[in-house]
Amino acid sequence: MKAIWVLISMLAFSTALAVSSASAEGLQDDVDQAATIIARFRAVPEKAIPEAVLKDAKGLAIMTVIKAGFVVSGRGGKGVVVARTRNGWSGPSFIGTGGAGFGFQIGAEVTEFVIVLNTDAAVKAFSQDANVVLGGGLSVAAGPIGRTAEAGIMPVAAVYTYSQSQGLFAGIALEGAVIGVRNDANAEYYGRAVTPGEILSGKIRPPAGANRLSQTLARYKELARN
Repeated sequence: MKAIWVLISMLAFSTALAVSSASAEGLQDDVDQAATIIARFRAVPEKAIPEAVLKDAKGLAIMTVIKAGFVVSGRGGKGVVVARTRNGWSGPSFIGTGGAGFGFQIGAEVTEFVIVLNTDAAVKAFSQDANVVLGGGLSVAAGPIGRTAEAGIMPVAAVYTYSQSQGLFAGIALEGAVIGVRNDANAEYYGRAVTPGEILSGKIRPPAGANRLSQTLARYKELARN
């Protein structure tokens, strides 16, 4: 049974990446959605990602994940990862996730995730042309939330995870989640073949379409005080 579950998970993950990569016309929507997600997380300061966490972050992965099913459930998601460079935030590198499981869920649920990369090693993992397994080579923990968590925050894990679904905000652990690179999406968005490492290091100039996301991140500190 365990072998079957693993096979289903891998097939679902591969299918999710293939579908995400094929939908190239919606890539700008993915980037704009990432900016919207960041704005939602700061809209309620008491439940927001602490300013200190964002200030010290080396990078961010921002995703929308849909979970649906009946008896056999599946999930698929897509989004982008950005890294802090000497010249501000990098352009977006496109990512996706997928998986499957057994349960009695009926219907669908949409969850938005912000994954804070606290270390250079975490950014390096997302810079490789390989899957990232949270909790594998990278330690992962639910992130602190709200204004009361602002003072004296020291990262306890390489990755902090946050989620919001139906207006409920929380720090949530994503132990075992597999996130992959959408190389076809990167090539489509940048007009040529590029690697995640080139994007996240700032070697590739961000397209104009990435301005809203980078400006939203740059203004997060100011807006969090309002």
